[in-house]
Order: sequence, then C-alpha cells, then structure tokens
Amino acid sequence: MKSTVFAAAALGLMALASSASAAGVGACLITKTDTNPFFVKMKEGATAKAKELGVDLKTYAGKIDGDSESQVAAIESCIADGAKGILITASDTKGIVPTVKKARDAGLLVIALDTPLDPIDAADATFATDNLEAGKLIGAWAAATLGDKAKDAKIGFLDLTPSQPTVDVLRDQGFMMGYGIDVKDPNKIGDETDPRIVGHDVTNGNEEGGRKAMENLLQKDNTINVIHTINEPAAVGAYQALKAVGLEKQVLIVSVDGGCPGVKSVTEGVIGATSQQYPLQMAALGIEAIAAFAKDGTKPKPTEGKNFFDTGVNLVTDKPAKGVKSIDTKEGLAKCWG
Repeated sequence: MKSTVFAAAALGLMALASSASAAGVGACLITKTDTNPFFVKMKEGATAKAKELGVDLKTYAGKIDGDSESQVAAIESCIADGAKGILITASDTKGIVPTVKKARDAGLLVIALDTPLDPIDAADATFATDNLEAGKLIGAWAAATLGDKAKDAKIGFLDLTPSQPTVDVLRDQGFMMGYGIDVKDPNKIGDETDPRIVGHDVTNGNEEGGRKAMENLLQKDNTINVIHTINEPAAVGAYQALKAVGLEKQVLIVSVDGGCPGVKSVTEGVIGATSQQYPLQMAALGIEAIAAFAKDGTKPKPTEGKNFFDTGVNLVTDKPAKGVKSIDTKEGLAKCWG
C-alpha cells in the first residue's frame, strides 16, 4: 500500500512543511454514518492529517446510510462557515449534486471519498477504491471456487439502498462481470435476466439490514448458495440469518471492505473472500488536497488512465482460487483498519 506522502506526490499535491502553513484553513468531512467502522477509520485518518497540517476540521455524518438530508445540511453549514474544502462520501450520489455545485460555485474544493458522485465530475476530484475492480475480484473468486457448479448457482445480492449510489452499482455490477453474468445496463442494479439470480435486497450497509435482507431472499429461494454483500457488516448479518436456519454451510458469502473485523470473519469462515480498501489513506489524501488548494489553488489529479485517484484494492482470502490474485488473512490483518 502506498504511503500518503508517496500518493500525494503522485497526485501532484504539494505537501505542506509545517502545520503553520495551513493554519486557518477550514475543512469538512461528511460521511454516510459515524458508526460503520469504514467511516470511523476515515474520520480518524482525516482528523490525524488535519492536526498534522493545522487544518481546522469539522465532521458530519448521516443518521443512517442513505440519510442524504443530513448531508445536504452539512454542506450548507460548511459553506456558511467559510471552509476551503469538503470531503464527502455521498449517500445519494445523484441527489446531492445540486448542493455540491453550490459549494463549488462558492469557491470550495469538493472531493468525493470512496463513493463517486453521479456524474463523477460533479466533484473536483474523487479518491476511491476501484469499486468495479473490487466487485470483479470477489465475483471471479466465487466463480473459480465453485468451478463447474458456478453455472448452476443460486445467487443473491445484498445491496446498499434503493437510490443505488455509485459505490453500490459498481460493486454489484463488478461482481457479476467477474462471475460471468451479463449485466445488461452496467449503471443499473436489477435489470439482469440471468436465471441464476434469485434477487436483490437492500441492507443500509449494517448487520441488521443484512440479516433482514438475507431472510427475505431465503423466502424467495432457500437453495441460495452464493451471496454478494455490499460490505462486511451486511455480510455478518447475512451469516447470522443463515445460521439461524442451519444454512450457513450451504452459502458462499463474499464482500468488500477489508476492515479488521471483516478480515477476522474471513479467518473464521463467515466470509469466503473480501476485497480490501484503504479508507485512512483516502481521507488523509483528501485533507492534504484541501491544504494544497488553500495554499496556491492546486487541484488533485486522477490516476493515469482513470477519472479518479485509485487508492488500491486487494482480495483477501485463505482459500486462493486459480487465476485470481489474492493475499491471505495474515497480510490482510497487517493492512486492515477499524
């Protein structure tokens, strides 16, 4: 994993030599929730980097994943406070765009973290995992693990919210691409016609949502044997629902996040494989970008060949599959967060 200093250099950012150089710079971090370990770690990374650079950071979060109204109010507060920049993981990637435009028109640098806006250029920059690649990795692993049985699988999808934010679509459709399913419209969840798909349900990215969504899919077809989950809390909830009816050994669960609890779930056999991302780096880079912008107007540049800055992804599993690059849980725990 690249250090934030190296990654900042790759972005063309100017690292600030001392906290005094960024003194008086206001910044805001707006996450989907303040309970999901991913966003907790993101907040830690932003807070530590802000302290290092002397940036005055204010943090906001939705009440639950999908609470866009709170995020709109947070952006309004940041504009009123005279902040120089905003880091945001948007719950409604389309609906938030007019408010983001208002912030940019007011002279703020707006950076999307983890979840690209729709369209992606509605933000000045995006620092994120390649979520399509993260989905492809777990899809390819699931298909390779099942082997000949992959063609007859019964697959369920535990997605995020009904609004289908970009991160949700990318992971969902990426899984299908990796598995070998025709996605039809790659920008939309649920229009597929592959008979192996039992259905989709939403989880709000938490354990309780994962449990309820899994119960709903089991009512449709209790022979499900593959489950794609938007994140590891949802995966744990799905496992709880399966265990409650004695089906936990029947189903292969895959996920995305790579938090320390999630990697431990891989070691315990709850999750078969997960794609690991690096939220602390995303947030630290975001604060560096706002500080550089405040200093001389520098804006971050995307990774070559992509329309966002790719902060990296690794597949974590203790059951490697032929043709799918992965790291084991020992290495995953060394790189995990939360």
